[in-house]
This record gives sequence, structure tokens and C-alpha cells, in this order.
Amino acid sequence: MKATVFIAYILLLMYFVVGVAFIYLFVLVVRALKKYIKSEPVRKEKAESAKSLGEVIKRYRTQRKMTQEFVAESLGVTRQAVSKWESGVSHS
Repeated sequence: MKATVFIAYILLLMYFVVGVAFIYLFVLVVRALKKYIKSEPVRKEKAESAKSLGEVIKRYRTQRKMTQEFVAESLGVTRQAVSKWESGVSHS
């Protein structure tokens, strides 16, 4: 009889702990969603200011007064490849 009561208390305690854990998990998810929703303007700004690899290559190349031919020879590709990278033309 005492063992049965003890097991019942243990099960009740386990259900309580699991319930508290789910409530805590729910609170964490709600906080994360609120933070994500508040960050929408920042995400939009980041997306707008994101530059493609080609844009970055062109900016650095022109800042350092390098030609496409020089960059192409340094990388072992054709000048046309560098031009395509910079203009954003994709490979078909």
C-alpha cells in the first residue's frame, strides 16, 4: 500500500515537472517569435544592402585600379568570366 502511494506521488511529480518544462518551452518559443517579428525592419534593410559577389569583386577591382584582364589572369579565368561575375550574368 505504501509503495503504491509512493509511486503515485512520483508519477504526479513527474507529470508536474513535464508540465512545467512544456510551459517554459512555450514561453521561450513566444519570446523567440516576438524577437523575430521585431527584427523585420532590420532583416529588410540587410537584404537591401546585401551585395552579390560580383558587386564586391567589381568594387574592390575598381578601387584598386585593376583591369578585368588582370583579375582574370590572376585567377586563371577569362576576362569574359570576370565580366559575367560583375554583371551578375548566371551560368545557363
